Amino acid sequence: MIPDDLSLSKKEIMLNNNSIIFRPIEEKDNMELAILIRSIFEEYNAPKTGSVYDDEQTDNLYQAFIGINAEYWVVESEHKIVGGCGFYPTKGLPESCAEIVKFYFDSQLRGKGIGSRLLKMIEQKAFKAGYKQLYIESFGHFKEAVYLYEKQGYKKLDSPMGASGHHATTIHLLKNLSDHE
Repeated sequence: MIPDDLSLSKKEIMLNNNSIIFRPIEEKDNMELAILIRSIFEEYNAPKTGSVYDDEQTDNLYQAFIGINAEYWVVESEHKIVGGCGFYPTKGLPESCAEIVKFYFDSQLRGKGIGSRLLKMIEQKAFKAGYKQLYIESFGHFKEAVYLYEKQGYKKLDSPMGASGHHATTIHLLKNLSDHE
């Protein structure tokens, strides 16, 4: 069972004397998030077609999360968006399953435990929203992220689930939230 200790609308942690803020997405974040996400695909030379890179939703994340049982949280440092992650009821997934979406971090935050904290928070929020499973699509290009998912209990699947439209993804993982302690 996942504990519900992160019900606040904003969470702040300190990292090397810098304030790191987790907060819900706002409409003003759209462009900055889209630029960040696409820059990470360019940094890792990940596929740009059939992925988040060319997904129209990447430019309008705030609007994508309105009026559905989903949430997206940004990570901010020194008034700059440096990451984000959300859960979303992707078309074609079972009703009790959501997808972890647009989980990306600027290089300055990678490997510092912030991604793990954000993923755990998103899992808690998805569980509270009624989801029993979380699904993730990724690429071998993002091996550090895939390692994080597996470390957090996500299991590789033989084929994709749902209809995200990201047909280029090569890694598909699933986690039962009830298995989380």
